[in-house]
Amino acid sequence: MFDRAALIDELHALKNDVARTLHTAAEGVLDSSKSQAETLADQLKTALGDLGETLSQEDEQLARLLANRPVISLASVFALGVAVGLLLRRN
Repeated sequence: MFDRAALIDELHALKNDVARTLHTAAEGVLDSSKSQAETLADQLKTALGDLGETLSQEDEQLARLLANRPVISLASVFALGVAVGLLLRRN
């Protein structure tokens, strides 16, 4: 009828083939994931660098604006403080 030893050998061979295939696929997915993560990290670093540069430029422009109009700046900050104080007093 059936040769039990041959059947067991075939099952072991199949098991080894499946394990090897899954291991190879897992390595490919891991390598792909690492590559995508590194690409995303590079993009984030670039975006954060650009954002930092933009904020620095805006900070300099705001400082010049405040330095050129000190009375208006002081009045604006005072009005903002009064408004926040009123809002906090209600709660």
